[in-house]
Amino acid sequence: MYWEYYIMGVILIPGIIIASVAQARVSSTFGKYNQVFASSGVTTLQLISHMLAAAGLNHISIIQVPGHLSDHYDSKKKVLALSGDTYNSSSIAALGVACHEFGHALQDSSNYAPLKIRKILIPLSNIASTLLWPLVIIGLVFNFAVVDGTMLGNIFLWSGIAVFGSAVLVNLITLPVEYNASNRAIKLLRETGTLNEEELEGARKVLNAAALTYVAALLVSMLNLIRFVLVILSAKNRD
Repeated sequence: MYWEYYIMGVILIPGIIIASVAQARVSSTFGKYNQVFASSGVTTLQLISHMLAAAGLNHISIIQVPGHLSDHYDSKKKVLALSGDTYNSSSIAALGVACHEFGHALQDSSNYAPLKIRKILIPLSNIASTLLWPLVIIGLVFNFAVVDGTMLGNIFLWSGIAVFGSAVLVNLITLPVEYNASNRAIKLLRETGTLNEEELEGARKVLNAAALTYVAALLVSMLNLIRFVLVILSAKNRD
């Protein structure tokens, strides 16, 4: 019945709302604290350069990249990439974000387990996403085929569901990676005296807002998986 498809669509609404709220919140929070500058006057370039040297990570370079909030750490190229808003800025938001990315560099250098797992899961998930719909189509086409007493369609269909679930695993393991990097950032900003306690609260708000986007991504991937399972089961029941 058509109402089944309406339900499947409604399932995604909470995730879409939370994802939209999270994105709006991170933009507004970053924008607010990007206009508030650290009393210490330290810039992101000065801070990160100092901390890289202190940690013995001189092989990691700092570069500026285009885009808004496009900051990231590239573990393959050993590059800490900062956006124009963040590169060589002394704003509370910029210092928090830059230090967060430095936290990822520390995770990489110390072989932080969740980060290692995430590195393995991401390429597998990319491959899996490419195979997803071919598996589903084959499963539906061969829904009634039986090989050695096993419905061939079931093999392909549940393989497709497992493939779709890989996105959930990636988003799940991303949470401890991101929260750990943010905790490291706040600790380092305090220990280095870059931000005072009042300023640290602003940096914490920026990082918490960013973390909410990863929570939203996990929720959306989980809801998509549930919706996918319902679509497949509905299609099988109609055969």
